[in-house]
Amino acid sequence: MTDYVITPAHTPSIAVKGSDARFPLRRVFCVGRNYREHTREMGHDPDREPPFFFMKPADAVVPAEGVIAYPPLTSDLHHEVELVVAIGKGGVDISPEEAFSHIWGYGLGIDLTRRDLQAQAKKFSRPWEWAKAFDESAPSIPLQPVSAVGHPSSGKIWLNVNGEQRQLGDLADQIWSVSEVISHASKSVTLKAGDLIFTGTPAGVGALQPGDEVTAGIDGIGELRFTLGRG
Repeated sequence: MTDYVITPAHTPSIAVKGSDARFPLRRVFCVGRNYREHTREMGHDPDREPPFFFMKPADAVVPAEGVIAYPPLTSDLHHEVELVVAIGKGGVDISPEEAFSHIWGYGLGIDLTRRDLQAQAKKFSRPWEWAKAFDESAPSIPLQPVSAVGHPSSGKIWLNVNGEQRQLGDLADQIWSVSEVISHASKSVTLKAGDLIFTGTPAGVGALQPGDEVTAGIDGIGELRFTLGRG
């Protein structure tokens, strides 16, 4: 038995729909600008850029229910609704044709972003971590295995704030498909079981205020509802 100088942190995990078992989390990768209209609204060319990635800590994944805290250091917190892919089998240099065999299941999550800190980081060519990797920045619903939902390649993805539509798109609008995202990521790092991939967000991202109610969904995957805390 290994001795540690401090008590080790518990293993982060996410619920599995209809099961008491949980999916252990290792790393959380996020794809930037993977929908054409969102890429344009952020001021970039969707036809020239390969997929790129940033990361969140595994313990940023929290249940998308109840109250999610409004984070410190920002006055411009944005919502980004995303299809989440759970990796069940690791690999390196995975081909797009092989990618689906590495997927355990799918879910729905929100990439919360401190947009003002992100803009500052971009201005000074600094990393994005403080904009993306804060506490409770990835509220998500329970995962569902492939056996329950298949491999969704189309379907409505949406997000409302206080009942008003903000984001609306289709999974078919992704520039890089799920299999291509997995293949591309695995050329840079060895993917392993327990990794999550947030696959990008459609257009319509915008600011949230304390007290806002967020609802979102993806056809065939599920829906979420939470309230943003008042700090």
